[in-house]
Amino acid sequence: MIKIEKITLYHVSMRLKKPFKTSIETLQDRKFLIVEAIDETGRTGWGEVSAFSSPWYTEETIQTCAHMLRDFFIPNVVGREFFHPSEVPDSLARFKGNRMAKAGLESAVWDLYAKKKGISLAEALGGKRDKVPAGVAVGLASADEMLREIEQYVKEGYQRIKIKIQPGHDVDLVRAIRSRFPNVPLMADANSAYELKDISRLKELDEFQLLMIEQPLQADDIVDHRHLQKHLRTAVCLDESICSYDDARRAIELGSCKIINIKPARVGGLTEALKIHDLCREHHMPVWCGGMFETGISRAQTVALASLPQFTIPGDISSSDRYWEEDIVTPDIRIEEGFISVPDGPGLGVEVNQEIMRKYVTQMDVFTTNN
Repeated sequence: MIKIEKITLYHVSMRLKKPFKTSIETLQDRKFLIVEAIDETGRTGWGEVSAFSSPWYTEETIQTCAHMLRDFFIPNVVGREFFHPSEVPDSLARFKGNRMAKAGLESAVWDLYAKKKGISLAEALGGKRDKVPAGVAVGLASADEMLREIEQYVKEGYQRIKIKIQPGHDVDLVRAIRSRFPNVPLMADANSAYELKDISRLKELDEFQLLMIEQPLQADDIVDHRHLQKHLRTAVCLDESICSYDDARRAIELGSCKIINIKPARVGGLTEALKIHDLCREHHMPVWCGGMFETGISRAQTVALASLPQFTIPGDISSSDRYWEEDIVTPDIRIEEGFISVPDGPGLGVEVNQEIMRKYVTQMDVFTTNN
């Protein structure tokens, strides 16, 4: 039994080492909500809300998440007792949507639960690996800049390269990369930049033996993704389209994709992510873990999730120093010979360095059973 006695919501603002450009947005200043949950014994669990500052990825923003957590979710959880973290989403089910806000709160309870059991988060989730392959994403830039960046990542041992694409910055770019790196596992992420009328353009990518094209069409175009997948040899991977178990079930039944990207934040937390993983395993659908330019809190959680058996493709799991001059956890998440070790300490297996975190905190909200 876990009783949540206190929750502190830290508003954190950090700056990426360099801007990262997608087909929709350029990111550099990154805001987070860090959730610290304390149980009746004084044990601490950590979670992270990784929504963006504008609603370009999902409808949620860091501002809407702060509102939902302060006014609805945290007051509903403080003072309650939970036998298992999977009860947290049930306790919030009457509140519609807002999955990223829910995920950040639930993940803190998962950390508490694993610590109380004296096991790692990976073990609590059913993970089977002690290390996971590292992958990296490369933002939109000139072909020469992207080639230089990819060369560096290949030298560092990353086992999969993801590039961002958009109309007019796709076929020739992929051709140049494939010419330089013919054997590197390569995928392209469109972030919904295309329409079904672009099918002939997307078919041109078939010649480059890509692992997948991620989210080529709009998030709600599950039927159009089915038509697209029928005409492409390259696997379509769905990201923004998959926000729940039911979304994954529909995509599998329709044949809208051959691969699914599971992000705990996007689907509402680890409990829903586990359900999607198990569904995909039942249907022999490969999955991988996407990234959200997170701190080490979410990155450790993602590494733990990626240790499950159906995660057969390297995900967006990079070293902390890929994005940050300093992370807020110790030890840093680091790549070694192409892999990232799954933390085996209790809970997340990393410690929040509060001295470092305080440098980036802009606001704190405290909730107790006495509020």
